Amino acid sequence: MLFGQGKTEAIRNKDMLNRDEKRNQGITMSGLSALYNAIVNNVTTDNEAVLATVVKVEGSAYRRPGARMLVSQFETEGAISGGCLEPEVIKTAWWHTESGACVRRYHTAEDNEDTDIALNFGLGCNGTVHVLFERIDLKHNCLMIEIISNVVLQNKSAAIATVIASDKHSGIRIGERIALFSDGSTLGGLAHGELTARIFTDLKKALQEQGSCRCQYTIDDAQLEVFVEYLPPIPRLVICGGGDDAQPLATIAKIQGWHVTVIDGRSHFARVSRFPQADQVITGQVITEEMNVEKSRQYNELFHGASVVIMTHSLKQDEYWLNAALSSQACYIGQLGPRTRSEKLLENISTRMGPLHSLDRLHYPVGLDLGGDTPESVALAILGEITAFRHKRTGNSLRYRNETIHTPDQVRQALVASRQNQD
Repeated sequence: MLFGQGKTEAIRNKDMLNRDEKRNQGITMSGLSALYNAIVNNVTTDNEAVLATVVKVEGSAYRRPGARMLVSQFETEGAISGGCLEPEVIKTAWWHTESGACVRRYHTAEDNEDTDIALNFGLGCNGTVHVLFERIDLKHNCLMIEIISNVVLQNKSAAIATVIASDKHSGIRIGERIALFSDGSTLGGLAHGELTARIFTDLKKALQEQGSCRCQYTIDDAQLEVFVEYLPPIPRLVICGGGDDAQPLATIAKIQGWHVTVIDGRSHFARVSRFPQADQVITGQVITEEMNVEKSRQYNELFHGASVVIMTHSLKQDEYWLNAALSSQACYIGQLGPRTRSEKLLENISTRMGPLHSLDRLHYPVGLDLGGDTPESVALAILGEITAFRHKRTGNSLRYRNETIHTPDQVRQALVASRQNQD
């Protein structure tokens, strides 16, 4: 796909990359992208896999609800803890799912604490992790795979409602789910009409608030607990500049599972051989002499919703890309270089284009104040600031945070009329 008048040298979908190629590149991706790639890679060798998902956390735990781990015959992908629960999950995942989906509890308190929880790991975290185990069919239609595919490949956000506890007489099984996407489309469903309608209200709220929660519903005398999870689109990073210092930035972003585009007006910098890990490498058309509103909008589609970092080390190129980013709906804009240089760029753009907008999204000098001047440390500082910005955090040391590290789980309750009472 071409963005504006830019010439795309190479576009590579990550789901087409095989496992060996990624290892040769030295890239280990994390998050939903890596999970989807693992599913794609295992389609040719396995019929089934087990998906383990953290659906509830009480107290302290390393991972939060929504953390996933795929267990197939030949490999695992993802993590649901800091490494303590994974061996147990690998050993027991297939056994747990012999009779269908189930939720297991793992306690991480001290060894000498009295507990009746399923397993006690004595790690001192003082938390209980509830994990949903479910078999997924890798070669045929599988609802969860369809949902993940929509988020990863179609750049949609989604809200997923998954039943994690249910009274037997409710007729609703653990693992049943329904998903609502940002474009209004849906997947899945529940047999109970009134419950489905109430869940849709909570799914819409999750999309609006961009957050997850647990919902408790009462249907007559039946109690149900549902994990309503918000899945954001895969984070996208657009690096304007193909210099040597852009290479570690692209690498670290890919380790985090982001979609990375590198664009530069100089074809000798915009080369796949320089950025083999990037999803896209684009030679962009830069016409600084005729900068106007229409020219600045030719990359709107590429920048929309993305984090944009401008680091070409060329005044003309930086001015062009900064103007294009400010004219777009980029969620974050970072400008590399001294403050005085960036303010000169803004002054030049304002002289040509008039009053500037979106300055609240502009960060200059880009990056957290971490110290260090190597390309790798600069990349770390930039990605750290973007991550903090996306999660609405300050980027300060956790030792000075008075609140808990993670936002406590929200729990919503609703009384749902039974279908029998409606009839």
